[in-house]
Amino acid sequence: MILVSSCLAGFAVRYDGADAKNDIAAWLVERGQAIAVCPEVLGGFGIPRPPAEIAPSKSFSSTCRHVVECTGKDVTETYELGAARALKIIRRNNITVAFLKDRSPSCGVDVIYDGSFSGVKIPGMGVAARMFSENGVTVFPDTRLTVDAVLPYIDPELRDALKSAFPQGS
Repeated sequence: MILVSSCLAGFAVRYDGADAKNDIAAWLVERGQAIAVCPEVLGGFGIPRPPAEIAPSKSFSSTCRHVVECTGKDVTETYELGAARALKIIRRNNITVAFLKDRSPSCGVDVIYDGSFSGVKIPGMGVAARMFSENGVTVFPDTRLTVDAVLPYIDPELRDALKSAFPQGS
């Protein structure tokens, strides 16, 4: 079983009330090969919600980071709660791999925003992606969500159907 960010499966759960639909993610969820999860919604955030970014902590060492909304409100605990709830879903379903929306303060795998709300991207992981990775889940950014990448994780009986649905591989 695969975990995918809910926004990738076509659910309008992003901070701005939109989705980031990836046709392969939606296909996988529709056929029971993936579970869609939004750690931010699981944490209790509404839709829409203020944008948030991971920023260096001013009260701790420079390596400590927290999640802050554009309003200045620290929402780290809510992000951590959502990540922990998503991890429970992962464990209940024996999920070993996740494809997550990069740049998200929850799901970013390779890239996050720098906390300045100026559009600057930096290498880094979101709260949920880091928690999943630290607990043995292999995490990939949505930029790597391709047919070839998911084939090893789906039911062998559906592999040809997936290849037929996406002959270009993405």
